[in-house]
Amino acid sequence: MSGQANLETSGKSKLVLRVYMGVFFFYMFFPLIIMVVAGFNDYSQPSVTVWRGFTLKWFFELAQDGRMWSGLANSLIIAVCVILIAMPQGLAGALLLTRLQSRFTGVLYAIMVSPLLTPGIILGISTVIFWRNLGVGGGLFTAILAQSTFVSSYAMLMFMARLQRQDISLEEAALDLGATHTQAFWRITVPFLKPTIVTASVIAFLQSFENYNTTIFSIGGQHTLVTEIGSRMRFGLSPTINVIGILFIALTIVFASIYGVLRERERRKEEAQ
Repeated sequence: MSGQANLETSGKSKLVLRVYMGVFFFYMFFPLIIMVVAGFNDYSQPSVTVWRGFTLKWFFELAQDGRMWSGLANSLIIAVCVILIAMPQGLAGALLLTRLQSRFTGVLYAIMVSPLLTPGIILGISTVIFWRNLGVGGGLFTAILAQSTFVSSYAMLMFMARLQRQDISLEEAALDLGATHTQAFWRITVPFLKPTIVTASVIAFLQSFENYNTTIFSIGGQHTLVTEIGSRMRFGLSPTINVIGILFIALTIVFASIYGVLRERERRKEEAQ
């Protein structure tokens, strides 16, 4: 009887889990499905309830939208520059906090993490005011610096989590064998941090690309893809916005597939060895 009861309980648990997973995936993917369908609707507003027929004209309209493409180019430039600035800064802060044995470590940690707790509006406005006093107007440069402040903190936390698991004795052994601190860093620490460097760079890119609050108050007369979309919301959105979402979904699937194939090849090579 107890075995039968356990089987019934297990069956109910599996049923509940399947229902939960079904609701979860429906909640997560249903808005994306609506967005994709609206991108092919021949209606002047993003909608699926008012269907005017299948069309591809919004793709052609997006191709001719110069401000969207210039905003995309600005977003990519800013994101790449933010990565180049935030990664060294985050790594330097992580090394300082994990290797420095001082009573001021807690204070330094609070200072370095504070950009994460500061509203993006404050970061953007303060950056513009600071550089304006030095004769530099708002633009891509100030947007890059404003975003780098909080993205560096994200990178620092990720590097700290990785460095706390590093075996310091490996560096000490390298130093005992005659290696310099620079050689030990590049030969031991950097290879150990390689997975985190890749992950932190991807997160930094996404944080920069989708940022609105900090960017809108620091970019001056320039614009990014996100700020351009935000500014157009005041006048009503066009289905071209849905087309942008469709393209990003397609790119995400392509890159995820490529990453999965590369990971599978790497796993097979490891098993073959």
